[in-house]
Amino acid sequence: MSEVNSPERVGGWTRFVTARPRLALLAALVITALAVFAGSGVADRMGSGGWEDPDAESTYTTKVLEREFPASQPNLMLLVDSGSASVDDPAVAAEAARLTERLAGEKGITGVGSYWQSGSPALRSEDGHEAIVAARIEGDEKAAGEILDRIAPAFRGVHGPVEVSVGGPVAVRHEMQTIIQEDLLRAELIALPVTLVLLVMVFGSAIAALLPLAVGIVAILGTNAVLRGITEFTDVSVFAQNLTTALGLGLAIDYALFIVRRFREELAAGADTRTAIGATLRTAGRTVLFSALTVAVSLAAMMVFPQYFLRSFAYAGIAVVLLAAAAALILLPAALMLLGPRVNSLDLRRLLRRRAGGKPAGADAADGAGGVSDGSGTGWARFAVLVMRRAPVFAVVTTVGLVLLGLPFLGVKFGTADDRQLPATAESRVVQEHIRDGFPGSPGGGLEVLAEGTATPAQYADFRTRIAALPGVQRVDGPVTADGAAYFGVLPEGESVGQGAQQVVQDLRAVPAPFDTSVTGTAAVLVDSKDAIADRMPWAVGIIAVVTLLLVFLLTGSVLIPIQAVVLNALSLTAMFGAVVWVFQDGNLSGVLSFTSTGDIETTLPVLMFCVAFGLSMDYGVFLLSRIKEEYDRTGDHEHSVAFGLRHTGGLITAAAVILAVVMVAIGTSRVTNTKMLGLGIALAVLMDAMVVRSLLVPAVMKLMGRVTWWAPAPLRAFHQRFGLSEGEPAQTRCEDRDAEEIPGMPRTPGIPETPGAGGQERDKVTAEA
Repeated sequence: MSEVNSPERVGGWTRFVTARPRLALLAALVITALAVFAGSGVADRMGSGGWEDPDAESTYTTKVLEREFPASQPNLMLLVDSGSASVDDPAVAAEAARLTERLAGEKGITGVGSYWQSGSPALRSEDGHEAIVAARIEGDEKAAGEILDRIAPAFRGVHGPVEVSVGGPVAVRHEMQTIIQEDLLRAELIALPVTLVLLVMVFGSAIAALLPLAVGIVAILGTNAVLRGITEFTDVSVFAQNLTTALGLGLAIDYALFIVRRFREELAAGADTRTAIGATLRTAGRTVLFSALTVAVSLAAMMVFPQYFLRSFAYAGIAVVLLAAAAALILLPAALMLLGPRVNSLDLRRLLRRRAGGKPAGADAADGAGGVSDGSGTGWARFAVLVMRRAPVFAVVTTVGLVLLGLPFLGVKFGTADDRQLPATAESRVVQEHIRDGFPGSPGGGLEVLAEGTATPAQYADFRTRIAALPGVQRVDGPVTADGAAYFGVLPEGESVGQGAQQVVQDLRAVPAPFDTSVTGTAAVLVDSKDAIADRMPWAVGIIAVVTLLLVFLLTGSVLIPIQAVVLNALSLTAMFGAVVWVFQDGNLSGVLSFTSTGDIETTLPVLMFCVAFGLSMDYGVFLLSRIKEEYDRTGDHEHSVAFGLRHTGGLITAAAVILAVVMVAIGTSRVTNTKMLGLGIALAVLMDAMVVRSLLVPAVMKLMGRVTWWAPAPLRAFHQRFGLSEGEPAQTRCEDRDAEEIPGMPRTPGIPETPGAGGQERDKVTAEA
């Protein structure tokens, strides 16, 4: 009996996952059903904020003002439109007074005030036909949303001579949450059927195509249950559900593609079902494990940031990655054990070819070995040879092109998310636009300065004089006093979150006073958020880089390949960041993509996109490097191994990238601008990585580096031999038949032994020479 069919080649993990496949799948079905129950209603428990630093000065100040001066922090705005009449018309004023009194009597509402009570010019539109009733809804995001749902229908609409629209920060967040949930459902309805069609095109077999979708659905439902549990202990952003869907489908498809393709390849090589699963888990299974670890680490780096918006993506990302990997390494082998060769059943491409008049000899074998993700791969092999023959040209031109695409990011401006994230027809956005464009002083867009401690009226007056004298300050209101505290309202000139307003925040914090002062407001929140990200970003990048270097070293045993992987991964993100600024900040294509440019990028979005896109890039990098490493260990022929790796993974990586891009574009159809930016940006990054970096830069750079690519100092080489992981030994059929598999256009390197492990010996030789 050949080694490939030898029982000794079936490891303990294979025996574990294939011992009782029906029981394993039944248990998975029960657990998934429980996850559906446990994760139901998770979106209703999520928040739509989380951009602020909870430990920042602005957050502290806001909490104190909410407690001591609730009228200073209105989060509910009723826009009262008097039509052709003036807001000072007696009938309008009487109706507005009734609305104000009614609102003040609602449970959970405090700090109610209106133009008709105070006469403040800031609450009356410049044309005199609109005015504002402002109030504060008490409680956290969830409680405030529930109160809004209860009272909004009673106030919205026509009331006698006036028409009322509901706005304010609570309404904006609540409407954003509702739209995100609706858009996510639509994205799933778009992505699932399109993904299934693409998988059938990749595998040919309808049965094989359904397996990745099943893995993805398990990962998504399981992650929703995990997030539901996390909401019991901390805040979670509703935006994280988009990442759950995208990564749940994308990574599950990546992992299942890799495993199913390798399984079909083993079957086509003559292995029985159990042995084919064993070989698949020793090779593709280990690669999936490494990939999951690298992606999880990239997402886990967001845990270092204080904003719960970013931390939520870490919760969702880690859960969905680990669940996708677990499903691919446990449930998928169990399903393959039951299916065996029937995994190739319902080959739709074969039926189409027969109707078209037949197919070339040997096509069935190619189909069984994995369809377009494997096949003969001669096109990819010829392409790899072409790239390596002109390696300097491809390396320089590709690098320069990627750098040029990233240049717009040098002009990035950071801001905060506001109502313009919503569609132009959203009620809360319409209200905020009327307030922003039609009212003097932009109510709700100013700064508040809290003064704590005992002070005399003269000291308050002196402090007010000092802050009124600051450059960029248009108006100062107050002080409004209470026991041991007071606050001043400060209106900066220009945009409420512009550079001028941000400078006013810094200047206000530097004004000396005989009491403790602190500043909040939209611009102050932005300043504190930027400071928090700048402070933690080196830690996040360091964690990603160090762990990635370690994992790739454990996979390859080389010191240089991990450095190359990190640098090329970072380079693959330049197009994404350049496009984000050119499109979403500068407003290019805003009409085509249906969004409103605010002239800046929300501060946390680049961090999120970096972590997600870097992890996905490493996902494809691990797939390619693992196959190159496997062949190099067998032959010791560096250039042949690079071409071989691209030949056997180029189609796979491209197919996986296209499918993931489809999922991300479906997410990018959202009507919320930040979600649109996330989906379309990461789709671009994934395609650039798969089609440019993996296809052009990696083979070109590895050719230029030569066999020294595999160098490692003796101590690290010994460490890798003891602790490193690899693709494992390939099936014997490959060892026996490799001589027949020549790379088109590439002569075999003379003097390289064709025995397993030759790559390790050659690496030792290169190390000694170095």
